[in-house]
Amino acid sequence: MDTAELLLMLAFTLPISFLPGPNNLLSAAHSSQHGFRNTLPLILGMVLGWILLGTIVGYGALFIEENQGLLKSLTYIGIVYIIYLSYKIATAHLLEEGDSNEEGTKTGILLQVVNGKAFIHLLILMTTFGHVFGGGITGKIMIALVNGLVKLIGWLLWGAFGSGLKRIFSDPKSGILINRIMGLSLFGVAIWIGVNLQK
Repeated sequence: MDTAELLLMLAFTLPISFLPGPNNLLSAAHSSQHGFRNTLPLILGMVLGWILLGTIVGYGALFIEENQGLLKSLTYIGIVYIIYLSYKIATAHLLEEGDSNEEGTKTGILLQVVNGKAFIHLLILMTTFGHVFGGGITGKIMIALVNGLVKLIGWLLWGAFGSGLKRIFSDPKSGILINRIMGLSLFGVAIWIGVNLQK
């Protein structure tokens, strides 16, 4: 293991893992609606999807780099899905504890598969820091696992943040306002990804 490269990889990964992005905002929004505990299956799906995607990107890094059209198409699909999620959040009514309209593990996995930002992030990791844990697929899987752990911490913190918002703003009017703000923030992320895609 190359310690200097590992530190560089973490310096790249840590800030990105805690900034507002599709996964972080969805964790916060879902937790503000359904509570932290009910958001854990969604976060589990995000982690599983991220590690799965990281492993696939590790295998296919060269193919994806050579096929920019595929990457761009997946990014557009991801933008549409993020906009859909932002709409669901922004238009959601306050739910009673235990309501069944929760996003689960499947949604968490699906978000990773269509998240063009995740592809780009993992592609950069796999191509720039691909030898941190040695060569081959084992090294790539280790990168995906370490990165998944860092992402897990970020998603849990954003989920706790959303749950805290739910407790602070427990009346219906403020709860709906939080839904609107979270939905609008997630929509802003989709627009930001789309604008950057045009550069």
